[in-house]
Parts: sequence; structure tokens; C-alpha cells
Amino acid sequence: MCELLGMSANVPTDICFSFSGLVQRGGKTGPHSDGWGLCFYEGKGCSVFRDPQPSYQSQIAQLLRSYPIKSEVVIGHIRQANCGEPSLANTHPFVRELWGESWSYAHNGQLKGHLELPYCVDQPVGDTDSEHAFCYLLGRLREHYPQKPQDMRELFSYVATLADELRSLGVFNMLLSNGEYLMVYCSNNLHWLTRRAPFSVARLIDEDLSIDFAKETTPDDVVTIIATQPLTHDEAWHKMEPGQWHLFHKGELVV
Repeated sequence: MCELLGMSANVPTDICFSFSGLVQRGGKTGPHSDGWGLCFYEGKGCSVFRDPQPSYQSQIAQLLRSYPIKSEVVIGHIRQANCGEPSLANTHPFVRELWGESWSYAHNGQLKGHLELPYCVDQPVGDTDSEHAFCYLLGRLREHYPQKPQDMRELFSYVATLADELRSLGVFNMLLSNGEYLMVYCSNNLHWLTRRAPFSVARLIDEDLSIDFAKETTPDDVVTIIATQPLTHDEAWHKMEPGQWHLFHKGELVV
């Protein structure tokens, strides 16, 4: 299956270190060689980099490993295709407009019967079950909330009920964000950790690379990383339970 990567931070932060570990799994230390993508938010705007080539061999991925794009929310994905051929149209993350905001989404898993899921305004560009499910989610949100609700926790709680429905069709691990909040839904395999002072040294599992976060941060920084499988040694990764979901805002766990 695919692997997910997410970040929520209270200050603009780059994801170069974590992405360096994930890249290795896209064709070197893992079989996820059917494309990759990263979405970075800056205010209401977002930059999306996607490539249907294996991340381990992608020159664009190599650029992003060394170019520190700073963002408070990042969604990433490396793909092992099971529905839809390797192509740019089928590469995550997917982005759509909702209530004047850019909503991004990435999915890990496989869904049976996804073609029976209805959608309205948002339609799939590619032919993956993942993008079809995203369009379905957005359609239900538009129907349930004609205008953006004031209570974002209520909104994401409703998304969680929709995710429960999708999980009944198969495996549905998901990252979803509007650039301010980052929602994480676990069907079978997701981990997360929060880094805050006192910061320490972390070592990647997939590459001989380490970083001393005490030299790269301030005492007030809070950064949460989400990954399908832990990316580092010697850090306290939290494994989520099936059907569990979390909501992060500026690096902090709020639900």
C-alpha cells in the first residue's frame, strides 16, 4: 500500500528531514514506486509538487529534500498503485476548493465499490478510488454545510463519520487539511509524534541521516509529524487504533 506523511506546526517549518526518509521508501527501501507528492500551505494558498516517477529516482524530490520550503501544514504521499495506472492525474495529494479554501487530501488503502459513491460539484480527474472518495467527502460536506461552519471541530467530527463509512469499504487511512487544521484518520496503520522543547537528536530509519533539532528550532516551536510507519529511531511514535482520528492545529493535538 501507499504511505502518508503529514506535518502540523505552530511556526513555518520545513519537512526536509522527514521527507528525506520517506523518499527512500519510494523505490529503494520500500515498494512505493508509482509516484509521490507534497502539498505545502502558505496562508490560503498552497504549492503542490507531484511526480508519477519513483520518489527515490525523482529529481523533483531531490530538489525538495534540499530546498527548505517552510509551511505550517504539509501533506505528503508515496504511491503503490492498486487502482488506476501510475500517472500524474492519479498522483496524490489531491486539491479542491471548498468555501474559498484549498482543501488537500491523501489516502492510503483500497476501497471496494467506490464507483457507487455519488459526487456532485467535485469530480475525479483521474481514475483512483482515492480521488473518487475525496470527491464524495467534499460533496457530503457541501450538502451538510452550505456555508463554512464556525465550529471546525464539529466539521471534522462529521468528516470522521464519513470516514467510518468509507472504512467499511476497505482500508481508509487519510490526511485532510484546509491549510489551518490537519485531520488524520486511521483505518489500520498510522503513527504520529510531537516534537517540542527540550529538543534532541533524531536519526532516520531509511537513511544514514540525523539532525539535532535543538540547533534548528526555538524553545517555543511545536511540530507534529504523521507517518504510516515511524520514520526515525529513538523517538516516541504513537500508533493510532483502527477507527481513531485526530485533529491537529499549529502542531498541537486538539481532538
